[in-house]
Amino acid sequence: MTKLTKRNLSRQTYIVEQNAPALACYPHAHRAGPFLFLSGTSSRRHDNSHAGVEVLEDGRVIKDIEAQTYAVIENMKTILAKAELDLSHLVDLSVFLVSMDDYAGFNRVYNTYFNANDGPARTTIGVAQLPHPNLLIEIKATAVFPEPPLNRD
Repeated sequence: MTKLTKRNLSRQTYIVEQNAPALACYPHAHRAGPFLFLSGTSSRRHDNSHAGVEVLEDGRVIKDIEAQTYAVIENMKTILAKAELDLSHLVDLSVFLVSMDDYAGFNRVYNTYFNANDGPARTTIGVAQLPHPNLLIEIKATAVFPEPPLNRD
């Protein structure tokens, strides 16, 4: 077994300019060895608006879990692409929902991207709130880089 040291543990951070910037000092993703850890990803856009949110003239806010789920997964795809990966490289997801009443709507969109045979492991957690009141969902993910081909010399 190889001892992990700073010298042999591949580390890199990824910041995706077209995605919403982090609200504190952290990257969109961080590579450690063969793993890519995606920071919690929401439907927030680069201009700080949120996909899946409509503010009506009277001030009421309409939030759509399906539109937000779609935006979150598309934002994750952009982050993965920065590391030359895609959704098939995801191995684990932690999904945070403000309301478990949104579970079915979330799954409707989720199931268009993943299936039980080769999708990532997943945990869904109900939370009291997320960093902005317009957010219904956030996803934290782990991906794995493919192993390099064996040298058959």
